[in-house]
Amino acid sequence: MSKKPAEPADSLVQELLAERRSLRVALERARIELEEARGSASGPDPRLAGLEAEVRRLRTQLDGTRAEVNLLRTERDELRDGILRAIAQLNGSA
Repeated sequence: MSKKPAEPADSLVQELLAERRSLRVALERARIELEEARGSASGPDPRLAGLEAEVRRLRTQLDGTRAEVNLLRTERDELRDGILRAIAQLNGSA
């Protein structure tokens, strides 16, 4: 008696078992990668302190620039008022 040739169902079962093994391996690798990522990300980002210092410096610079702009606006308004007064005087004496 000879052995029966492999039925299509048997090869399908073998393929599914192989795929299952492959997926289990992939799952385990993903778990390991996730664990490593969590372990390395537990501390603060080393760039954070430098970035916070840069933000403070830029805010200070912005505050100084705003103060300078306000001063220049005040001076501009005073000069405009002086020019308008001078024009009014010239028109009044003409």
